[in-house]
Amino acid sequence: MKLLVTGGAGFIGSEFVRQAVDKGYEVAVVDKLTYAGDLERLKEVEDKITFYKADITNREFIEHIFKVEKPDVVVHWAAESHVDRSILDATPFIETNVKGTQVLLDIAKENNTKQFINIATDEVYGELGEEGQFYEDTPLVPNSPYSVSKASADMLGRAYYKTYGLPVITVRPSNNYGWWQYPEKLIPVVILKALNDEPIPVYGTGENVREWLFVSDCAEAVFEIMEKGKDGEIYNVGSGEERKNIEVVKAILSLLNKPEDLITFVKDRPGHDFRYSLNTDKIEREIGWKAKVTFEEGIEKTVKWYLENIDWVEKKLKYLKEYWNKVYS
Repeated sequence: MKLLVTGGAGFIGSEFVRQAVDKGYEVAVVDKLTYAGDLERLKEVEDKITFYKADITNREFIEHIFKVEKPDVVVHWAAESHVDRSILDATPFIETNVKGTQVLLDIAKENNTKQFINIATDEVYGELGEEGQFYEDTPLVPNSPYSVSKASADMLGRAYYKTYGLPVITVRPSNNYGWWQYPEKLIPVVILKALNDEPIPVYGTGENVREWLFVSDCAEAVFEIMEKGKDGEIYNVGSGEERKNIEVVKAILSLLNKPEDLITFVKDRPGHDFRYSLNTDKIEREIGWKAKVTFEEGIEKTVKWYLENIDWVEKKLKYLKEYWNKVYS
Protein backbone atom coordinates (compact mmCIF):
# COMPACT_ATOMS: atom_id res chain seq x y z
CA MET A 1 0.00 0.00 0.00
CA LYS A 2 1.33 3.42 -0.92
CA LEU A 3 0.82 6.45 1.31
CA LEU A 4 1.06 10.08 0.25
CA VAL A 5 1.86 12.05 3.42
CA THR A 6 1.51 15.82 3.30
CA GLY A 7 3.49 17.83 5.83
CA GLY A 8 5.73 14.81 6.31
CA ALA A 9 8.77 16.90 7.26
CA GLY A 10 6.84 18.59 10.07
CA PHE A 11 6.77 17.74 13.75
CA ILE A 12 3.91 15.20 13.83
CA GLY A 13 4.00 14.31 10.13
CA SER A 14 7.63 13.19 10.35
CA GLU A 15 6.84 10.91 13.30
CA PHE A 16 4.07 9.38 11.20
CA VAL A 17 6.46 8.90 8.25
CA ARG A 18 9.12 7.25 10.42
CA GLN A 19 6.52 4.87 11.83
CA ALA A 20 5.11 4.20 8.35
CA VAL A 21 8.53 3.14 7.09
CA ASP A 22 8.98 0.89 10.12
CA LYS A 23 5.61 -0.69 9.37
CA GLY A 24 6.63 -1.43 5.78
CA TYR A 25 4.45 1.08 3.94
CA GLU A 26 5.63 2.62 0.69
CA VAL A 27 5.73 6.36 1.41
CA ALA A 28 5.82 9.53 -0.68
CA VAL A 29 6.16 12.79 1.26
CA VAL A 30 5.05 16.27 0.22
CA ASP A 31 6.27 19.24 2.24
CA LYS A 32 6.75 22.92 1.44
CA LEU A 33 9.66 23.14 3.91
CA THR A 34 8.54 26.38 5.51
CA TYR A 35 10.32 27.62 8.63
CA ALA A 36 8.79 24.70 10.59
CA GLY A 37 9.57 21.94 8.08
CA ASP A 38 12.95 20.22 8.27
CA LEU A 39 14.36 17.29 6.29
CA GLU A 40 16.63 16.51 9.23
CA ARG A 41 13.56 14.94 10.85
CA LEU A 42 13.50 12.37 8.02
CA LYS A 43 17.23 11.67 7.89
CA GLU A 44 16.92 8.14 9.25
CA VAL A 45 14.41 7.16 6.55
CA GLU A 46 15.48 9.41 3.66
CA ASP A 47 16.61 6.49 1.49
CA LYS A 48 13.29 4.68 2.02
CA ILE A 49 10.86 7.42 0.97
CA THR A 50 10.19 9.61 -2.05
CA PHE A 51 10.26 13.30 -1.18
CA TYR A 52 8.69 16.23 -3.04
CA LYS A 53 9.24 19.82 -2.03
CA ALA A 54 5.85 21.26 -2.94
CA ASP A 55 3.19 23.72 -1.86
CA ILE A 56 -0.14 21.92 -1.55
CA THR A 57 -1.87 24.92 -3.13
CA ASN A 58 0.07 24.27 -6.38
CA ARG A 59 -2.59 22.24 -8.17
CA GLU A 60 -0.50 21.45 -11.25
CA PHE A 61 2.42 20.04 -9.26
CA ILE A 62 0.18 18.10 -6.87
CA GLU A 63 -1.61 16.58 -9.87
CA HIS A 64 1.79 15.53 -11.21
CA ILE A 65 2.69 13.89 -7.89
CA PHE A 66 -0.57 11.92 -7.85
CA LYS A 67 0.00 10.83 -11.45
CA VAL A 68 3.51 9.60 -10.67
CA GLU A 69 2.91 8.09 -7.23
CA LYS A 70 -0.68 6.80 -7.56
CA PRO A 71 -1.21 6.74 -3.77
CA ASP A 72 -3.80 4.44 -2.22
CA VAL A 73 -4.12 6.62 0.88
CA VAL A 74 -3.57 10.33 1.50
CA VAL A 75 -2.70 11.28 5.08
CA HIS A 76 -3.03 15.05 5.25
CA TRP A 77 -0.92 16.59 8.03
CA ALA A 78 0.25 19.71 6.17
CA ALA A 79 -0.89 22.90 7.88
CA GLU A 80 0.10 26.23 9.29
CA SER A 81 -0.44 25.36 12.93
CA HIS A 82 0.63 28.03 15.41
CA VAL A 83 -2.14 30.14 16.93
CA ASP A 84 0.15 33.06 17.78
CA ARG A 85 1.30 33.34 14.17
CA SER A 86 -2.31 33.24 12.94
CA ILE A 87 -3.05 36.23 15.17
CA LEU A 88 -0.15 38.16 13.64
CA ASP A 89 -1.19 37.24 10.07
CA ALA A 90 -4.09 34.94 9.16
CA THR A 91 -3.42 34.90 5.41
CA PRO A 92 -1.00 31.92 5.24
CA PHE A 93 -3.43 29.90 7.36
CA ILE A 94 -6.32 30.46 4.97
CA GLU A 95 -4.12 29.76 1.95
CA THR A 96 -2.54 26.54 3.19
CA ASN A 97 -5.16 25.10 5.50
CA VAL A 98 -8.26 25.89 3.44
CA LYS A 99 -7.18 26.26 -0.19
CA GLY A 100 -4.48 23.60 0.12
CA THR A 101 -6.93 21.10 1.59
CA GLN A 102 -9.42 21.81 -1.18
CA VAL A 103 -6.75 21.20 -3.83
CA LEU A 104 -5.82 17.86 -2.27
CA LEU A 105 -9.45 16.77 -1.94
CA ASP A 106 -10.16 17.68 -5.56
CA ILE A 107 -7.20 15.74 -6.87
CA ALA A 108 -7.85 12.77 -4.58
CA LYS A 109 -11.42 12.69 -5.91
CA GLU A 110 -10.25 12.84 -9.53
CA ASN A 111 -7.82 9.98 -8.89
CA ASN A 112 -10.29 7.74 -7.01
CA THR A 113 -8.09 7.68 -3.92
CA LYS A 114 -9.11 4.80 -1.66
CA GLN A 115 -8.83 6.74 1.60
CA PHE A 116 -8.21 10.33 2.69
CA ILE A 117 -7.24 10.88 6.32
CA ASN A 118 -7.95 14.54 7.14
CA ILE A 119 -6.07 15.67 10.26
CA ALA A 120 -7.93 18.37 12.17
CA THR A 121 -7.47 19.54 15.79
CA ASP A 122 -9.36 19.72 19.07
CA GLU A 123 -9.27 23.52 18.71
CA VAL A 124 -12.11 23.43 16.18
CA TYR A 125 -14.51 22.84 19.08
CA GLY A 126 -13.75 26.15 20.78
CA GLU A 127 -13.24 26.18 24.53
CA LEU A 128 -14.59 24.58 27.68
CA GLY A 129 -14.99 25.82 31.23
CA GLU A 130 -13.81 23.85 34.26
CA GLU A 131 -16.08 20.90 33.40
CA GLY A 132 -17.16 18.91 30.36
CA GLN A 133 -15.61 17.30 27.29
CA PHE A 134 -15.73 17.57 23.52
CA TYR A 135 -17.48 14.72 21.70
CA GLU A 136 -17.28 14.07 17.97
CA ASP A 137 -20.75 15.59 17.52
CA THR A 138 -20.02 18.70 19.62
CA PRO A 139 -20.74 21.82 17.50
CA LEU A 140 -17.65 23.56 16.15
CA VAL A 141 -17.04 27.03 17.58
CA PRO A 142 -13.43 27.93 16.64
CA ASN A 143 -12.07 31.10 18.18
CA SER A 144 -8.72 31.89 16.51
CA PRO A 145 -7.81 32.41 12.84
CA TYR A 146 -5.86 29.14 13.07
CA SER A 147 -8.74 27.10 14.45
CA VAL A 148 -11.18 28.68 11.98
CA SER A 149 -8.91 27.63 9.10
CA LYS A 150 -8.70 24.09 10.48
CA ALA A 151 -12.47 23.91 11.02
CA SER A 152 -12.89 24.96 7.38
CA ALA A 153 -10.52 22.19 6.23
CA ASP A 154 -12.31 19.73 8.51
CA MET A 155 -15.71 20.61 7.03
CA LEU A 156 -14.37 20.55 3.47
CA GLY A 157 -13.32 16.95 3.99
CA ARG A 158 -16.71 15.99 5.31
CA ALA A 159 -18.40 17.79 2.41
CA TYR A 160 -16.33 15.86 -0.13
CA TYR A 161 -17.39 12.62 1.57
CA LYS A 162 -21.07 13.57 1.57
CA THR A 163 -21.21 15.25 -1.84
CA TYR A 164 -18.76 13.20 -3.91
CA GLY A 165 -18.37 9.98 -1.95
CA LEU A 166 -14.65 10.54 -1.38
CA PRO A 167 -13.70 8.17 1.47
CA VAL A 168 -12.65 10.79 4.02
CA ILE A 169 -12.01 10.08 7.69
CA THR A 170 -11.59 13.06 10.04
CA VAL A 171 -9.13 12.91 12.94
CA ARG A 172 -9.18 15.51 15.74
CA PRO A 173 -6.12 15.15 18.01
CA SER A 174 -5.34 17.08 21.19
CA ASN A 175 -2.13 19.08 21.81
CA ASN A 176 0.91 17.09 20.69
CA TYR A 177 4.35 17.30 22.26
CA GLY A 178 7.59 15.34 22.03
CA TRP A 179 10.81 15.11 20.05
CA TRP A 180 11.46 17.31 16.98
CA GLN A 181 8.82 19.94 17.83
CA TYR A 182 9.76 23.34 16.43
CA PRO A 183 10.62 25.62 19.36
CA GLU A 184 7.78 28.10 19.03
CA LYS A 185 5.29 25.96 20.98
CA LEU A 186 5.06 26.02 24.77
CA ILE A 187 7.11 22.99 25.80
CA PRO A 188 10.22 23.51 23.61
CA VAL A 189 10.13 27.27 24.32
CA VAL A 190 10.24 26.57 28.04
CA ILE A 191 13.06 24.03 27.67
CA LEU A 192 15.19 26.32 25.53
CA LYS A 193 14.71 29.41 27.67
CA ALA A 194 15.26 27.50 30.90
CA LEU A 195 18.51 26.04 29.60
CA ASN A 196 19.68 29.58 28.82
CA ASP A 197 18.43 30.91 32.19
CA GLU A 198 16.18 33.36 30.34
CA PRO A 199 12.76 34.59 31.50
CA ILE A 200 10.04 32.10 30.55
CA PRO A 201 6.94 33.85 29.18
CA VAL A 202 3.62 32.41 30.39
CA TYR A 203 0.35 33.89 29.14
CA GLY A 204 -1.99 35.39 31.73
CA THR A 205 -1.72 33.47 34.98
CA GLY A 206 -0.94 30.12 33.38
CA GLU A 207 -4.31 28.63 34.33
CA ASN A 208 -5.31 27.62 30.78
CA VAL A 209 -5.69 23.85 30.45
CA ARG A 210 -4.60 21.62 27.57
CA GLU A 211 -4.77 17.87 26.98
CA TRP A 212 -1.24 16.65 26.20
CA LEU A 213 -0.77 13.80 23.71
CA PHE A 214 2.70 12.37 23.10
CA VAL A 215 3.58 12.51 19.40
CA SER A 216 4.23 8.78 18.98
CA ASP A 217 0.79 8.00 20.42
CA CYS A 218 -0.84 10.39 17.96
CA ALA A 219 0.85 8.78 14.95
CA GLU A 220 -0.02 5.29 16.17
CA ALA A 221 -3.67 6.30 16.55
CA VAL A 222 -3.81 7.45 12.92
CA PHE A 223 -2.47 4.08 11.71
CA GLU A 224 -5.17 2.34 13.73
CA ILE A 225 -7.81 4.64 12.23
CA MET A 226 -6.46 3.99 8.72
CA GLU A 227 -6.81 0.27 9.23
CA LYS A 228 -10.04 0.08 11.23
CA GLY A 229 -11.87 3.40 10.81
CA LYS A 230 -15.07 3.92 8.83
CA ASP A 231 -15.38 6.32 5.92
CA GLY A 232 -17.17 9.55 6.81
CA GLU A 233 -16.52 9.20 10.53
CA ILE A 234 -14.78 11.53 12.99
CA TYR A 235 -12.42 10.28 15.69
CA ASN A 236 -11.16 12.27 18.66
CA VAL A 237 -7.59 11.34 19.59
CA GLY A 238 -6.71 12.36 23.13
CA SER A 239 -4.74 11.19 26.12
CA GLY A 240 -6.85 12.22 29.11
CA GLU A 241 -3.68 13.93 30.40
CA GLU A 242 -4.89 17.45 31.19
CA ARG A 243 -2.51 19.97 32.67
CA LYS A 244 -2.58 23.71 33.35
CA ASN A 245 0.10 25.57 31.40
CA ILE A 246 1.76 26.64 34.64
CA GLU A 247 1.93 22.98 35.75
CA VAL A 248 3.66 22.06 32.48
CA VAL A 249 6.20 24.84 32.93
CA LYS A 250 6.96 23.85 36.51
CA ALA A 251 7.35 20.18 35.54
CA ILE A 252 9.98 21.11 32.95
CA LEU A 253 11.83 23.39 35.36
CA SER A 254 11.90 20.59 37.91
CA LEU A 255 13.39 18.13 35.40
CA LEU A 256 16.04 20.70 34.44
CA ASN A 257 16.73 21.69 38.07
CA LYS A 258 15.94 25.31 37.22
CA PRO A 259 14.29 27.83 39.58
CA GLU A 260 10.64 28.78 39.22
CA ASP A 261 11.53 32.45 39.47
CA LEU A 262 12.42 32.25 35.75
CA ILE A 263 8.65 32.27 35.12
CA THR A 264 7.45 35.64 33.80
CA PHE A 265 3.73 36.21 33.31
CA VAL A 266 2.99 38.19 30.14
CA LYS A 267 -0.12 39.76 28.65
CA ASP A 268 -2.58 37.06 27.67
CA ARG A 269 -3.03 35.99 24.07
CA PRO A 270 -6.10 37.58 22.39
CA GLY A 271 -9.03 35.16 22.45
CA HIS A 272 -7.06 32.60 24.46
CA ASP A 273 -9.22 29.46 24.88
CA PHE A 274 -9.45 28.39 28.52
CA ARG A 275 -9.62 24.61 28.30
CA TYR A 276 -9.76 21.71 25.82
CA SER A 277 -10.71 18.13 26.73
CA LEU A 278 -11.54 15.31 24.32
CA ASN A 279 -13.86 12.41 24.99
CA THR A 280 -12.23 9.33 23.42
CA ASP A 281 -14.90 6.71 24.06
CA LYS A 282 -15.54 6.32 20.33
CA ILE A 283 -11.97 5.52 19.28
CA GLU A 284 -11.53 3.21 22.26
CA ARG A 285 -14.79 1.38 21.49
CA GLU A 286 -14.66 1.21 17.67
CA ILE A 287 -10.91 1.14 16.98
CA GLY A 288 -9.52 -0.29 20.20
CA TRP A 289 -6.93 2.47 20.58
CA LYS A 290 -5.88 4.18 23.78
CA ALA A 291 -2.90 6.46 24.50
CA LYS A 292 0.04 4.68 26.13
CA VAL A 293 2.37 7.47 27.26
CA THR A 294 1.57 9.30 30.49
CA PHE A 295 2.42 12.99 30.74
CA GLU A 296 5.16 12.27 33.29
CA GLU A 297 6.80 9.73 30.97
CA GLY A 298 6.34 11.91 27.90
CA ILE A 299 7.70 15.13 29.35
CA GLU A 300 10.79 13.30 30.67
CA LYS A 301 11.41 11.78 27.21
CA THR A 302 10.91 15.19 25.61
CA VAL A 303 13.31 17.06 27.88
CA LYS A 304 15.91 14.30 27.45
CA TRP A 305 15.63 14.50 23.65
CA TYR A 306 16.08 18.27 23.59
CA LEU A 307 19.12 18.04 25.85
CA GLU A 308 20.65 15.46 23.50
CA ASN A 309 19.74 17.43 20.36
CA ILE A 310 20.30 20.99 21.51
CA ASP A 311 22.39 21.73 18.38
CA TRP A 312 19.28 21.30 16.22
CA VAL A 313 17.30 23.70 18.41
CA GLU A 314 20.05 26.29 18.52
CA LYS A 315 20.12 26.43 14.70
CA LYS A 316 16.65 27.99 14.96
CA LEU A 317 17.58 30.46 17.66
CA LYS A 318 18.28 33.64 15.65
CA TYR A 319 15.00 33.39 13.76
CA LEU A 320 13.14 32.50 16.95
CA LYS A 321 14.38 35.53 18.86
CA GLU A 322 12.97 37.82 16.17
CA TYR A 323 9.64 36.00 16.43
CA TRP A 324 9.57 36.04 20.24
CA ASN A 325 10.12 39.79 20.20
CA LYS A 326 6.95 40.17 18.11
CA VAL A 327 4.80 37.83 20.15
CA TYR A 328 5.82 38.52 23.74
CA SER A 329 6.57 42.26 23.55
